[in-house]
Amino acid sequence: MTVANPYAALLDAVPVERREVDVLGGRTAYWVYGPPDAATTIVAVHGFRGEHHGLEPVVAHLPEYRIISPDLPGFGETPPVPRRRHDLDLYAEWLAAFAAAVAPGAVILGHSFGSIVVSAAVAGGLQTPRVVLVNPIGAPALEGPRGILTRLAVFYYWAGARLPRRLGEALLRNSAIVRAMSVSMAKTRERSIRRFIHDQHDTYFSRFADRDVLHDAFVASVSHDVREFAPRIPQPTLLVAAQRDDITPIEAERHLATLFPHAELVEIPDVGHLIHYETPAAAAAAITRFLAPS
Repeated sequence: MTVANPYAALLDAVPVERREVDVLGGRTAYWVYGPPDAATTIVAVHGFRGEHHGLEPVVAHLPEYRIISPDLPGFGETPPVPRRRHDLDLYAEWLAAFAAAVAPGAVILGHSFGSIVVSAAVAGGLQTPRVVLVNPIGAPALEGPRGILTRLAVFYYWAGARLPRRLGEALLRNSAIVRAMSVSMAKTRERSIRRFIHDQHDTYFSRFADRDVLHDAFVASVSHDVREFAPRIPQPTLLVAAQRDDITPIEAERHLATLFPHAELVEIPDVGHLIHYETPAAAAAAITRFLAPS
């Protein structure tokens, strides 16, 4: 990272420790933030092409919680699960096994693609008292406000998977394309935050294991959404949605909230699909209110 982190002072005050655990025959790298004696533990699952660093601005605003943040298999410092296709079934199974191994009974949080993984795992039986979904994918990505761009992304990942491996990998890690993705998602007008967002994506958005894992995960991200799992999630659920999200419009998020047996929707204005970078304090405040004892 080459740009100043605007949340560094808060994050530096939060203790953190890197750990590893065996899950599904592979090693999962994860980071434990916050006090070890915290009353509440949260397992936080990042989004597509990201890794645990992406959720650190939110972590920085939740110092009273113990937060466990893994890198998804095939991303960051977690290698792919051996001999498995990295589809949604795999990620849901992995999350259930990971949570059982390191934090049984923890609150489960998912951002973006992580919201689909979390929803599938909880609907499939993952035990948790409460669920938090930030920028949940509440409708098919191909039908979102930027469906044309999503279709271009489908072609992009298809080409990356079909070209000769060296060319395909180079295309998928192309810095100009990564920057274009970053620019399209950022909504803030604060230059320091925009520089930070672009630097985060430049630094971490290409830390995937290989093009096969990336393609599998992309197909999973556009083939599913939270709606298919919502009715089977009985736990109290918080949806933190952006009013300017280009992937799931706010109207779809409002409808999504009605599909859960017990859901609360918090809308954040003037932000898009990067709540975790642009408005982490607002997201953390909503999470704190939701988890506070009644």
